[in-house]
Amino acid sequence: MEQYKVLMVDDDEVIAGSTAEYFNMFDVRTAYVTSFDEAVAFLEENQVSLLLLDINLGDRSGFDLCRKIREGYDMPILFISARTSDDDVLIALNIGGDDYIKKPYTLNVLLAKVKAILGRYEKARELAQQAAERAGDGTALNSRENGKESGIVWLSESIGLDVDTHKLRNGEELLSLKAMEYKMLKYLTDHAGRVVTKDELLKNVWDDEFIGEGTLAVHIRHLREKMEKDPKDPKIIKTIWGVGYMIEELYE
Repeated sequence: MEQYKVLMVDDDEVIAGSTAEYFNMFDVRTAYVTSFDEAVAFLEENQVSLLLLDINLGDRSGFDLCRKIREGYDMPILFISARTSDDDVLIALNIGGDDYIKKPYTLNVLLAKVKAILGRYEKARELAQQAAERAGDGTALNSRENGKESGIVWLSESIGLDVDTHKLRNGEELLSLKAMEYKMLKYLTDHAGRVVTKDELLKNVWDDEFIGEGTLAVHIRHLREKMEKDPKDPKIIKTIWGVGYMIEELYE
């Protein structure tokens, strides 16, 4: 399989082609396609680290493509669209998108965002691989301290954040976390016992002035769905209305 850092899916060939050309100038290997079917075929034959996805794809929808991709792939998906309604943003994030970038965009800002996300994604993959190798060598830290595995930050008796593999332990199940979900949860655990304001999360986790509170709320909800018995009545990540979020204490 050929390996690409980025695949851009946009039915406007001029925009798609110019963006891919710009990224390639800066050694971010990028290809582009202009339709739903071309994207599916490309992903079957090539390895891609990140997807830039437009909502309007002629007779098909980028939303439909995102849903299909999420059935078999776990790469970051960034929606890029001229559609600016909050409904579109929330749909994109709810079906598996990691971010939503509104057109028009400047190529240098988009490239910087893509490089940052790729860096986080590749670091997480490297850590997961290292953890797997240690386990294979028999040198993984599988010991139990007070009945709990080392290398895991425990949020309750059965819920823990594995800082080696960037996954969430829920009972005996290991759940994958998106790069941003991991960063958010890690930040909240690092600051357990105090309220973390929304502005603080936006500044220190996203480092992106264009992200809004709606995006933040969607990611919090996704985390709760993976760790809470009742996401509508959360016991781990508490909402402090009008201020932010809080993990009251870690489980010892």
